[in-house]
Amino acid sequence: MTTAYDVPAERLLSRLADHLRSEGKVSPPEWAPFVRTGIHTENAPIQKDWWYLRVASVLRKVYLLAPVGTSRLSAKFGGARDGGSAPYHPRKGSRNIVRTALQQLEEAGYVTIREKRGRVITPAGQKLLDRLAYEVLIDMAKTNPQMMKYARVK
Repeated sequence: MTTAYDVPAERLLSRLADHLRSEGKVSPPEWAPFVRTGIHTENAPIQKDWWYLRVASVLRKVYLLAPVGTSRLSAKFGGARDGGSAPYHPRKGSRNIVRTALQQLEEAGYVTIREKRGRVITPAGQKLLDRLAYEVLIDMAKTNPQMMKYARVK
């Protein structure tokens, strides 16, 4: 069975972001065009669909790291703070973005809260990621026939 571990993250995230956009259960908040993604960034994201990519990435991270909380997820989306001539220091990403993305994923039914442990992926979320990972693997097998040995064709 093909899982999210078996395919490149970039291809899976773009496919997942397209699915979330077309499904309509996830939508960017009204403040999304103006917000920075963390204290380590100077400007807002340039991509128009950055919200869907971030939500897709949060869903994948919950799949890989569960149970996980907002603080640990924001650390994964952090970066190095530029202090001029001072040394770089790691900073966390925006916890509000992570929290809002998790709330939208909970409403969509892909993530749930485990009591005092953090967020975990639901069977529906795991099914979605595994199905999209299988589709990505089949697409990769079309360009590289050797990949077909990893895909169980129905």
